[in-house]
Amino acid sequence: MPNGSLATLLQEASHQDGHVLNWPMRHLIALGISRGLAFLHTSNMVHGDVKPQNVLFDADFEAHLSDFGLDRLAIATQTEASTSTSVGTLGYVSPEAVVRGEGSKESDVYSFGIVMLELLTGKRPIMFRDDEDIVKWVKKHLQRGQIIELLEPGLLELDPEASEWEEFLLGIKVGLLCTAPDPVDRPTMSDIVFMLEGCRVAHDIPSSADPTSQPSPA
Repeated sequence: MPNGSLATLLQEASHQDGHVLNWPMRHLIALGISRGLAFLHTSNMVHGDVKPQNVLFDADFEAHLSDFGLDRLAIATQTEASTSTSVGTLGYVSPEAVVRGEGSKESDVYSFGIVMLELLTGKRPIMFRDDEDIVKWVKKHLQRGQIIELLEPGLLELDPEASEWEEFLLGIKVGLLCTAPDPVDRPTMSDIVFMLEGCRVAHDIPSSADPTSQPSPA
């Protein structure tokens, strides 16, 4: 792929105050990843290792998923560490996938949520210490009403009165829904595509899975 991976693009953005990636581009990347995963899940396939390194861009910067299916199966059969190969990557793998030693559609959704939050905030999931992670960090700032703190430097120019601001908040909400502790509370990838295409989050999603619905402390 001529334009490399999302990991490289995010790294370049971090060294240029985020201006490599504007909001429309980030939104399209998230939508492209979600469509790819939705297609896999509709075909009864599980990716198993969703992370920025496995999101590649063609000449038009359209996102494509790599490292799944037969390719991953071949790797697993060539190494004794097939279990660790199949559950995902530290920082992106869901808690239940670690416990069970295998991926699922729900764990793919969790990994997508982590990638989504990283894409929006510029924070890598492995940069946190102690008991905090990117999900807890985002929730903490939301509860304090510190939404500006969530913005990756290149997104600080977003106008709070513009539709792009609402799209950013929707992206944060999607990321948190995807990383709900209970896999049952996570939306499907088809639901996520629906949300990111500009529709509101469905009313039947449990409010307990949506931390952004909680009032901020006074």
